[in-house]
Amino acid sequence: MDERALPKEIPALLRTLPGDDVRQIMWRFSDRFDYQMVVQSTRAVARGPVARAVAKGARNSHEWTEDKAALLEEFDAAGITSAPVDPEYGGYIEGPKNFLMGLIAYELAWVDAGAGTSSMANSLALAPIHERGTAEQKQTYMTRSVPPQPGEDRKTWRGAFALTESIPYVGVDTGVLSGRVRVAEWKDGEEPVLHVDKRGRFITNMGSANFVTAAVDSGDPRIKGSCMVILEETDPGTWDRGTPTKKLAHQLSSTRDPVFSLQVPANRIIGGYTVKDGAIIPNFSHADVIEAVFTRTRAAPAIMTSAKLLSAVEPVIRYHRRRFRGAVGINEGTPRFDMGLQQKEDALHRLLDVWAAGESGTSLGFMALRLLDTYDAIEKAKSEVLAAQGIAGGRAEFKALRAREGAAVEYVVLSAQKTLDAAKSARLAELEADPVIKFMVTESLSSVLIPAAKLWNTGHGVNMMREAVSMMGGYGITEDCPGFLGTKWIDGQLEATYEGPEVVQRRQLSVTMSRPIFLQQFLQWIAHLRDVAEEHPAIGAGTLANAMELWLWSRKYLSTAKDAYGKDLYSNQRHGVTYPLADALAWLVATYHLILDVLELTKQGPGNPALAEGIDGLVGFYTELCHIHSATAAGEATKICAELVVGYKAAPDATLDEPATIADAFQDLAPFIALRTRVDLSLVGSKLAKDRGAESRGHVMIPEVLDYPV
Repeated sequence: MDERALPKEIPALLRTLPGDDVRQIMWRFSDRFDYQMVVQSTRAVARGPVARAVAKGARNSHEWTEDKAALLEEFDAAGITSAPVDPEYGGYIEGPKNFLMGLIAYELAWVDAGAGTSSMANSLALAPIHERGTAEQKQTYMTRSVPPQPGEDRKTWRGAFALTESIPYVGVDTGVLSGRVRVAEWKDGEEPVLHVDKRGRFITNMGSANFVTAAVDSGDPRIKGSCMVILEETDPGTWDRGTPTKKLAHQLSSTRDPVFSLQVPANRIIGGYTVKDGAIIPNFSHADVIEAVFTRTRAAPAIMTSAKLLSAVEPVIRYHRRRFRGAVGINEGTPRFDMGLQQKEDALHRLLDVWAAGESGTSLGFMALRLLDTYDAIEKAKSEVLAAQGIAGGRAEFKALRAREGAAVEYVVLSAQKTLDAAKSARLAELEADPVIKFMVTESLSSVLIPAAKLWNTGHGVNMMREAVSMMGGYGITEDCPGFLGTKWIDGQLEATYEGPEVVQRRQLSVTMSRPIFLQQFLQWIAHLRDVAEEHPAIGAGTLANAMELWLWSRKYLSTAKDAYGKDLYSNQRHGVTYPLADALAWLVATYHLILDVLELTKQGPGNPALAEGIDGLVGFYTELCHIHSATAAGEATKICAELVVGYKAAPDATLDEPATIADAFQDLAPFIALRTRVDLSLVGSKLAKDRGAESRGHVMIPEVLDYPV
C-alpha cells in the first residue's frame, strides 16, 4: 500500500466527553448567558427531581400522581414554565423562544422525555394564542400561565392543546374534526355565546389543565368554518378530564381522553372574528392556527430523540469497560479487565454510529430552531409590506409570493458569490433590503429543515436508540439500566407521532424539497462543501457533496421520467417515489449541518480557555465522526436514489453482468452511473476514520458514576 495515503502521525485522542463549552460553540449560544442560565436550571431539575421520580418508579402508572404533579412546581421554581413567555406578560427572556425551548426539551429528555412533554405541553397550549391570538387573549392567558411573583395571591394556570380526536383513533387527519361549535345565544348588542362540544383523545396535560385550546368545526350556519377556541374549567357545562390514556410511554406527563360540553363567549375564538350577513366568521381557521403552531413546535420532539442518543454514550462506555470485571480469571491489568467489551471492534464501531446519529440530529434540529427564531421577525415584516400593498388573504398572498420567486432565487445566487461587480452588488443590496424576499428564502429553508429534522430524528434516531439499548445486553431493557436507556427507547416510539408522524413530514418534504428557491440553496451547499473539502479533506465534505449531486440529479430525472407503463414517477400520489427521496434528503441535510457545527468548533474552540488543552483531540474526533457519518449518509442516499432511478424501468433482455450492457440498455442513465461511481470512490478512507474514531472512543475519560440517580 502507498504509505503516502496514510496519516503522517496518529491524531490526538479525545480526552473527555464533550461538555457545555463544546455544545455552546457548536449550537451557537456561547454569547447567550440567559440561555445558559436556563440550561443549568433545567438540568438541575432533570437530573435531580425528575431522575429521582423515574428511579422511584413514578412513570410506571397511567394516573396523574402527587409525585408527578410535584414536578410542575419544580418547573415553576426553575424558571422553565416562564421561559417561553415574553417579558411583557411576565417572562424573562427577550426575543423569540424557539431555540430556547429546544434547549429545555434537550435537557429534560436527557433524563426522561415524559418530563419534557409535561413541560412543553403547556407552551403548546399557549402557542395558538401566542401566534394568532388577539391582544386581549395574549394578555389574559400568558400572564396567568407564569408562576406568581412574591406577594401575588394566585395559582399558575396550566394549559392543554386539544386537537386529536376520539372514536377510536389517535392522531387523525387534522382536517377532520369531530368537535363542534354552535351559537347558543346571541342577543342584539351583546357578545354571542357559543356552545362547544369536543371529545379529545390523547390530550396531554389534562390532569392539571385549567384551560384548553381546542380545534372545532362549525355545526351552525351562523358560524362560517372551523376555528380554535379557548375553554376554561369554570365555564358552564361539562368539563370532564376523562380517563387516563393507557399509553406505554411518556408516563411522567398526564394524558387523558377528555369530554367537553361548554358555553363560552365568542371572544374566546382564537384570533377573534368578524360578523357578516348575520354570521360569525373566525379570522383564522383551525388549519391556519395549527400551521403556525406546528411550524414552530415540530423540531422540539426531534431534539428530544437526539438527546436520548447522546445521553446513551456515557452509560454504554461504562458498561462496556466493566463488562468482564469480577469474572473468574479476569485479573486487573489484563486487556479484558481494562477494556472490557471495548477490546472488541464491533462494540467500538457500533457506538460511533449511535453517537454520530445523535450529533447530526441535534445539529439539524438546532439549526432549524435558530432559523425559526429569525423567521418570526421576518414573517411579521413580510406581512406588513404585503398589507401596505393591499394584498391580504392566503390565496392572494400565495400568488404575490409566487410572482417574486425568480427574484428570491436570484438573491440566493448573488449571496453565494464571492466577488460581485458594482451592478450585482447594488442588486444584492436591493434584494437584501426587501422583507418579502428575505421571508421567501427563510421560509423555503425552514419548510425543508423542520420536517427533515422531525423525520430523521424520530425515524432513524429512534432506530439507533434501539441499537444503544442492545449494546447494554439484557441490562438495557431493565428498569435499573443506567441512564434509563430502555425507557428512553420506548419513549421514542411515541415521539415519532408528535406534531405529525413520519408520513406527514415526508408529505411536506415531497412539496417543499422541489421548490426552486430551496434547490438553488442546495446547489450552494454543494459548492460550499467543495470549498470545505479543499481546506479540511478529512471531514467527509467531498463525499457528502458527491452524494448531494447524485440526489439532485435523481430528483430532476424523476420529476420528468415515467415508469415502464408510462405513468409519471414524481407526483403527489406516487409516494413510493417522493417519500424515499425525502428520506434520502433528510440523511444529507442532517450530515451537512453536523459538518457546519464541527467547522464552528474548529474555528471557535481554540479561543476557549476551557477547551484549549484538549482541542486537538476534540476537533480530531469530531472530524472523524463527520467523515464516518458522511460515508453512511452517502451510502443511504445513494442506495435510495439508485433504486428509484432504476427500479421503475423494465428489465432489458440482455444480461446486466457487464457495464457495457448497462450503458447500452440505459443510455439515459450514463450521468447517474458516473455520479454513482464518483460517490463510491469518494468513500476512500472512511473505514480508517472509523478505526481512528473507535480508538478515541475507547480511551476517553468518563465520570465514575452517572450524575443522576439510578
